Amino acid sequence: MTDESGTICRRLTGRTAVITGAGSGIGLATARRLASEGAHVVCGDIDESAGRAASEEAGGTFVRVDVTDPGQVEALFATAHETYGSVDIAFNNAGISPPEDDSILTTGLEAWKRVQDVNLTSVYLCCKAALPYMRRQGRGSIINTASFVARMGAATSQISYTASKGGVLALSRELGVQFAREGIRVNALCPGPVNTPLLQELFATDPERAARRLVHIPLGRFAEATEIAAAVAFLASDDSSFVNATDFLVDGGISGAYVTPLD
Repeated sequence: MTDESGTICRRLTGRTAVITGAGSGIGLATARRLASEGAHVVCGDIDESAGRAASEEAGGTFVRVDVTDPGQVEALFATAHETYGSVDIAFNNAGISPPEDDSILTTGLEAWKRVQDVNLTSVYLCCKAALPYMRRQGRGSIINTASFVARMGAATSQISYTASKGGVLALSRELGVQFAREGIRVNALCPGPVNTPLLQELFATDPERAARRLVHIPLGRFAEATEIAAAVAFLASDDSSFVNATDFLVDGGISGAYVTPLD
C-alpha cells in the first residue's frame, strides 16, 4: 500500500511476522512486502540457501524448518518470540504441487499423503504453534494459504492439492470463529494461478494445461507474486480489522467466471 506520494505505508511497524515457504514465490514476495511495511520478518524454509537469502534481504531472521515436523515448527515460532518479543502475524504459506499429484485415477497414496502433510498438516501445526503466543498478547493475524481451487473444481485435476486447500479453508474458518473474541483473526488467502517457480515447474512440460487455465481468467494473465503479497499485507494489518474467518479471493475473477470473455 502506498500513500499519494508513492511511499510505502508502514502499517506493520514493530510487529513480528512469521512466514513459511519464505524462500521463493509468494513467500519471498511477502517477506519483502512485510519488511517494507516495518515488520520484523522471520523466514522459515526447508531450503537453507533460499531462506537465508530471503531473510537477509528482508533484514530479518532465518529458521530452517520442515513444516511437517511439530518440533521444528514450534522452534520456528519460539525463535520469533525470543528474537523480537511477539508473534503478531503468521503467514502459513509453505506448500507443494508435485506432478505425481494428478487425477484421482492415477495419483498414488504416497503422493496423496505427501501433499496433505505439506499443504494441510503443516498449517495445522503452524496455527497450533502460533496461537498460544497470540492468545497471551490478546491480538494476532493468521493468514493461511489456500487456493481458488478450494472453491471450485477443475478438469485439470490435482486431487490431493485441491483437497488439501479445501481443508485449509475449513480449518481457517473454524479457527477464525473460535478465537475471534480473543483478538485473533484467521483468514484463508485464496490466490488464483500465480506466476511463481512452482507454477512454472508444474506447467513446463504441459503447456496445454497452462493454456487451459489461462484462458478462463478474466484478466487474461496469471497473478504476480507481489500482488498476492499485497493482499497478505492487508490481511496482516489493522486495515482488515473486520475481515475474519473468510476465504479472501485474489484470483483475477476466475472463480466468478461462467464463460470466458471474448478478446
